[in-house]
Amino acid sequence: MNKKITIKESIAVLVVLLAILGVLIIGFQLSPHIPILIAFMCLLFYGRFRGFSWDDIHEGIIKGITPGIIPILIFLLIGVLVASWILSGTIPTIMVYGFQLISVRFFLLTTFLVCTIVGITVGSSFTTISTIGIAFLGIGHILGFNDAMTTGAVVSGAFLGNNCSPLSDTTNLAAGIGEVNLFEHIAQMRYTDLPAFLIAMLFYFFLGHTSHTADLNAITEMIRNMKAGFWISPWTLIPLVILFGGALKKIPAIPTLLTRSTAAILLAFFHQPNLTIVKMADILMNGYVAQTADPKINELLSRGGIMSMLGSASLILLALALGGLLIKYTIVETLVQELREKMDRPSRLIVFTAFSCIGINIIVGEQYLSIILPGETFKRSFDQTGISKKYLTRTLADAGAAVNSLVPWGVSGTFIMGTMKVGALQYVPFTFFTILAPILTISVGLLLNRKIGKTSE
Repeated sequence: MNKKITIKESIAVLVVLLAILGVLIIGFQLSPHIPILIAFMCLLFYGRFRGFSWDDIHEGIIKGITPGIIPILIFLLIGVLVASWILSGTIPTIMVYGFQLISVRFFLLTTFLVCTIVGITVGSSFTTISTIGIAFLGIGHILGFNDAMTTGAVVSGAFLGNNCSPLSDTTNLAAGIGEVNLFEHIAQMRYTDLPAFLIAMLFYFFLGHTSHTADLNAITEMIRNMKAGFWISPWTLIPLVILFGGALKKIPAIPTLLTRSTAAILLAFFHQPNLTIVKMADILMNGYVAQTADPKINELLSRGGIMSMLGSASLILLALALGGLLIKYTIVETLVQELREKMDRPSRLIVFTAFSCIGINIIVGEQYLSIILPGETFKRSFDQTGISKKYLTRTLADAGAAVNSLVPWGVSGTFIMGTMKVGALQYVPFTFFTILAPILTISVGLLLNRKIGKTSE
């Protein structure tokens, strides 16, 4: 049987797969695991029917999963990090200090700004979300803010910081794919990310003024219970100092995560002489279980551990396996190549590049591939059209890396749900930056087309 996939067949396959995911995840409110497993099963047998051997299919699955190995390992280490940071008192200390410093009316705005600064400093949205983000989630919950709103502000700030940080892997990848100087690429981001930043600030400012229901007496009682249940001290911030130190030294994520977790574990043993190795191992594996006098604190700070991240890891494996088959069958390549042939002016080129990034995020769920595939496919078209590839790299960052946080089965979306314990459909409406960034990069691309048109005239 002829294995060549036509454009119409590619579109039909994707429509069926997206219909399965949409109906089951949005319509029936199912966890993404089973819908993706069903879609994967349908795609697997479709490939066999179309003449692909089982060896071909297995090869596609392996190639699809390979890019996710490091992120999955990072996920597991973040589970260890969260558990150890709660046990050592690091996250509770950040929360207590936060209560004393943060204005209730400006809470969401402050969350967004602080997460942006931390994201730029450390160059990792995942690290920002799993450390400062969890602390802000706890503060917001106690102040009376909806967890989805707080998560949206955390995610927006973390991904804005990630987009603009010279230490970010996705920022470096986008600049590298487009063969653009890193700092020229970051400077180019100001045309889209700065307006998105300012608009998001306004949204969080007004949302914060209308959504708070804080009870100051309850907050005082909460602080008292936290001080009784955890070690609240500047010493517990040592792992946070190591976090920023590792970022400044440009140490990769895995050794930095291990170092920060080790520092927190040593602090825990120092403060709790009765803590045994067996108990510590259980906490790192199954997560920390808070046992204070306040049920809200117990709910907020009972999290972390390797087991807590296995659901996220399994979802990533399924999503990447699905994406690997789509690439193996050349369904993605067929669509992207079809788009490339229609690049006859700047506006179409930028719009098609952006929608390719978004589409690959939705279909494959992997942020690196959403940068690499469109970047490698369209960069020659940018040269042929006479457009600077700085516009390409900006589009890859705004519509590729940032959008991944909006996809429930994507690597970033899965991580956020697993870490913050908030569903994607709940937090996505409040992630103003990651929603605005691709819209603005497309809009600026259309303005660029007009500018070129006027110049040519």
